Amino acid sequence: MSGAASFHFARHGQTADNLRGVRCGGDRDVPLTDAGVAQARAAAERFRKSGAPCGLVIAGPLERTAVTGALFAEALGVPLAERGWLRERALGDWNGVAIDVTRPWFAAGRTPPGGESEEDFAARVLAGVAELEDVLDRRPLLVGSKGIGRILLHRLAGRPGVELGNCDVVGFARGAGPASPPDGDGAERPLWRCDR
Repeated sequence: MSGAASFHFARHGQTADNLRGVRCGGDRDVPLTDAGVAQARAAAERFRKSGAPCGLVIAGPLERTAVTGALFAEALGVPLAERGWLRERALGDWNGVAIDVTRPWFAAGRTPPGGESEEDFAARVLAGVAELEDVLDRRPLLVGSKGIGRILLHRLAGRPGVELGNCDVVGFARGAGPASPPDGDGAERPLWRCDR
């Protein structure tokens, strides 16, 4: 990922809700399990050993992402920042409901009662990526939840159907790969490539 503007994204470590297979949105703040902390430490060490350039870790505000981000920043010896736009999609009444039950609701584009619409969520995440311009030279590592990764993969890099497991890390580089799909106003975003 050298040469072009780039960043990495890591999903947080395991939570009890992940283990139970239930939805956990940005309006539900749950900690990592002990296994999740171990996952994050191991992923951070693998990332450090990979030699991928990174001068800044930016994590979402929820405990699961903040702790994962702190473990990556510690392993890499770089500063840690927090950004609210990395908060997972608010799921309202769908929090705590089995993923298998809600999957068709997501596929149908439904908005959870008391939650955030897919379009509002995507717009927030993509606006946040646009704000990265002034730190891309530091090759930041973003730490967020599954939904953030989904928006980055599907909408920014044109990789629908790809989902990240706990502590999976992917890289994004601008200026290579297929064109990203147009956003809501019909304007093309920059070309981005995604690598695991």
